[in-house]
Amino acid sequence: MSLLFAGSAFAAPLDPSADGQAEWAQNYDTAQNLAVQRSTTPLLSQQTYTATEAAIERYKQIQAQGGWGTVPGGPGLKLGTKGQPVVALRNRLIASGDLTSEAGTSPIFDSFVDAGLKRFQTRHGITASGVVTDETLTELNVPIDLRIRQLETNLVRLKAFTGNLGARYVAANIPAAAVETVENDVVQTHHIAGVGRIDRQSPVMNTKAIDINFNPYWTVPASIIRKDLIPKMQQDPNYLSDNHIRIFNSAGQEVQASQINWHSMDATNYRFREDTGVENSLGVVRININNPYGVYMHDTPTKGIFGDDDRFVSSGCMRVQDVRDYVAWLLKDNPGWGRDQIDEVIRSGQRVDVKLAQPVPVYWVYVTAWATPEGIVQFRKDIYKRDGFGDSIATDQAFTPGYKQPAVLPQDDQAQDE
Repeated sequence: MSLLFAGSAFAAPLDPSADGQAEWAQNYDTAQNLAVQRSTTPLLSQQTYTATEAAIERYKQIQAQGGWGTVPGGPGLKLGTKGQPVVALRNRLIASGDLTSEAGTSPIFDSFVDAGLKRFQTRHGITASGVVTDETLTELNVPIDLRIRQLETNLVRLKAFTGNLGARYVAANIPAAAVETVENDVVQTHHIAGVGRIDRQSPVMNTKAIDINFNPYWTVPASIIRKDLIPKMQQDPNYLSDNHIRIFNSAGQEVQASQINWHSMDATNYRFREDTGVENSLGVVRININNPYGVYMHDTPTKGIFGDDDRFVSSGCMRVQDVRDYVAWLLKDNPGWGRDQIDEVIRSGQRVDVKLAQPVPVYWVYVTAWATPEGIVQFRKDIYKRDGFGDSIATDQAFTPGYKQPAVLPQDDQAQDE
């Protein structure tokens, strides 16, 4: 026996065992048919605006038909489990279009549910694990009326960017922690990003990228000296030397950490500069953008953050994955600055500054819900609570007010480089 779904055949599950688990045939291609492909349509475009309008109408139709039910909590549901919670999950995925009704009503978590759940997770910025984690359960149980309000709120934001943004520009969506480069109304490159924490938010702004610093120093700003560096030195007197941070007085002379009273604000009278190198907090590249907030975009030595779902980790600046590809695109109009030249100057370890031949428009935006022309509706956490729903749509506790900051020095902030 086989089931037909999206033009492909799938083997039915074998009888479940006594413990509620099921054995499965190995050949399924459901995931490929339900996969959410990256769109080449820019987030900031008339096409996205129109698609989001259509999504609102589609969601209102779902609402008129009764919306979607809730999925009960409990141990994580995953491939092979069975029971009434699976039925609730199946119905929820069908209601939102992540699964078709042809998938049936079986209480067994089969390949259909697995693929549908992964599709749902991808649309909500969650790693497509196929397991109903706590985070996934929270997103599943957001009522449809709130999703409609969220789409309507963001439609207004998108409307402001339906005009001419430039032949070449960068769009950085803060809630999605993602960056895209756009040329002639087509997305050229996608980049995962790390953005500001709830207490040190990345600003919404329209600006321009103006120059690139290769192998930059990082000068610790006064705010981080007070909030982070002094407490770290009180805990560990070797913190600065371990992290290759040098101290300079007002005359530019290097001084030793032992000359500073770390149980006072004495440290704020000095300048702290981290040496260049692959372990520098800015990584090997910094992209300067005109703005009154003192923030910028840069590489990072802690690239593991790009594998996390929640990348609200910085002090306002934006860390960019695959930064060399991003910089190569920015320097497209600069003769002699192809990818090979970029790699070479980084390998040299020497500080090199390059001014963009043509400043590139950069838009840092706050969009938590949108749709693509392919009919995919995307949602992200309202991490900075700007949608106006309060706690109606939950965010992770780790990024809400009152969260205790990790005992590490932030790796960027509103600071000027040298």
